[in-house]
Amino acid sequence: MFSAKFIRSLSRYIPFVVIWCLFGVTYTLVEYGILGNYPTYPSTGNQYSFIGNLTYVFPATFSMGLLQGYLEMVWLKKRFQNSALWLKIITKTIIYILIIIVFLIVLTVLNSMDSFKEGPFGDHVINEFWNFFSVFAFWSIVYYTGLGVFFALLFAEIIDYLGSGVFYNFLFGKYHKPIEETRIFMFLDMKSSTSIAEKIGHQNYFKLISAYYSDMTNAIIESYGEIYQYVGDEIVISWKADKGIKNNNCIECFFRIKAAILKRKDFYLQTFGVFPEFKAGIHMGSVTTGEIGVLKKDIIYSGDVLNTAARIQSKCNIYNSECIVSKALKEALTLSPYLQLNYLGELPLKGKQVKVELYDLRQSQ
Repeated sequence: MFSAKFIRSLSRYIPFVVIWCLFGVTYTLVEYGILGNYPTYPSTGNQYSFIGNLTYVFPATFSMGLLQGYLEMVWLKKRFQNSALWLKIITKTIIYILIIIVFLIVLTVLNSMDSFKEGPFGDHVINEFWNFFSVFAFWSIVYYTGLGVFFALLFAEIIDYLGSGVFYNFLFGKYHKPIEETRIFMFLDMKSSTSIAEKIGHQNYFKLISAYYSDMTNAIIESYGEIYQYVGDEIVISWKADKGIKNNNCIECFFRIKAAILKRKDFYLQTFGVFPEFKAGIHMGSVTTGEIGVLKKDIIYSGDVLNTAARIQSKCNIYNSECIVSKALKEALTLSPYLQLNYLGELPLKGKQVKVELYDLRQSQ
């Protein structure tokens, strides 16, 4: 029903909504624990109602979580993507605190309008507004909500650094105990990377790699792929078998990446003087997946399928192929008419005793 890009975007909003709602409800409950059935706030004399506050806090914090998520994904994230982590979090927290002050003004006025059955400029509404915003109680809420914003931003940055899939797997302990599953792996490697690095220099090469991986992002998302590893100029993309096979996502990913990089050909030639081409090997098989590490935890896949996929990719230069797939994967796919597979034969792969049937994957002319 929904595209992978939409689902991913929606999932990026969830931490902001959850943290805002959690902080809002927590504050309301703590406030009730202190004031109980007391009819007014001691510091301001404003009316207090636990039910009234609870009625407003959830929709208000839910809306603010969506707003912060939207601002973060659409506007602020791009503008701070090259900033240091501490600078980006502090600066964005200040921006959000200013937004929070406006939010609290609106929420206070709405609550007072409901309590006194007056318009926004009624005497009681204006009086409660000034009572609230001129005392420490207001600034304590600003501080509390600012703290919530800070943690929401920090939480979102951690998810970005780890990857949402890895983070949620850690959070819910999915691989705390190793499990066996069938996965598809694509090893995608840049052609002639060593000569490119020598030609343009290592600093420019790093910038090229950064742009190269960035340009692949949407193609990987649209194909429901998960980035397992970056290894220099090689990227390893993985799918659970059902997601990779559905709509041929695992091979469509390759051609989407190819189209995305080709679309930016002029940029690469003008900026770096070279155009990065690549080759890929794709294979499917069983792996054991689990958490490892003490000083640094990670989720890894262990199994022959990874070594085989890497060996398949290494055959691309020999057969002048952009992409080679294994028989195991071929038999699981239903190819589109515009794709063709050319049989390469049963080929020996380095380190393996059993030969593997390989196929050259191309788009039909």
